[in-house]
Amino acid sequence: MTVSVGSRSYRNPAKHLVLILILVISPLFFPMTGNTQGSAKPFPFHPGEKLTYRAKWGPITTGELTLEVLPMETIDGVKAYHFAMITKTNATIDHIYKVRERQDSYCDGDMTHSILYKKVSEGEHPRDVIVNFYWEKLEATRSNFGEKMAPVPIVPGTFDTVSLYYVIRLKDIKENSLIEIPISEGDNNIMVKASVARRELIKIDEKMYDTFEVIPDMEKLESQNVVKKGDVPQLRIWFTADDKRIPVKIQSKVKAGYFIFELIAVES
Repeated sequence: MTVSVGSRSYRNPAKHLVLILILVISPLFFPMTGNTQGSAKPFPFHPGEKLTYRAKWGPITTGELTLEVLPMETIDGVKAYHFAMITKTNATIDHIYKVRERQDSYCDGDMTHSILYKKVSEGEHPRDVIVNFYWEKLEATRSNFGEKMAPVPIVPGTFDTVSLYYVIRLKDIKENSLIEIPISEGDNNIMVKASVARRELIKIDEKMYDTFEVIPDMEKLESQNVVKKGDVPQLRIWFTADDKRIPVKIQSKVKAGYFIFELIAVES
């Protein structure tokens, strides 16, 4: 159950943080009907949308991240959304820690679960990962450069780390709410929880955004797949308070300071 993905692509400097950021930004989902069968409320994204973020470490711009909705595809007879996340360091950082990465996510047309996930990265830790979600078995399987791992159990409504950027946009985000979503990359099974803290105006460059601040947390779902809270950076994410619910800013606190991702362009 695979779909060919285009060329290799690109990643930002904090490689381990990119994964965590995706895990965290995505948590606000609860299974809901989609719009492929004519639901009353259309999805807030569509093929052709592209979001571009500037990555910064303190005052230093370190790279760029893009999220894109590609044309719909069909996988094993199922119409699927295709999302791509591309990250890359810039020339300033390349000579220190050059990273190029592309991640592709495929979800059923009603956005109720993931079908397929791929990650191709170059740099110090290259990867060629494929994760298949087998819903008839409630299992996810992962391979890296063709080497297969043992399957892990998944629960209904499980997503991969990229699709959750879009899953969160299907929810009504409200202050003082808590939402949960299971996620997996084929080698883990984690419950992500997120609390919606407050509504806040934030400024990026010369533009003001009306947003909700979201503070995430993660818990293990399976005893053999432990996620220690001390291993996870402290994160805050701001989503627009309109119907689009676009993540416009991500802040991650680590020992070395703060990594910040700021929205700088929207194409649709």
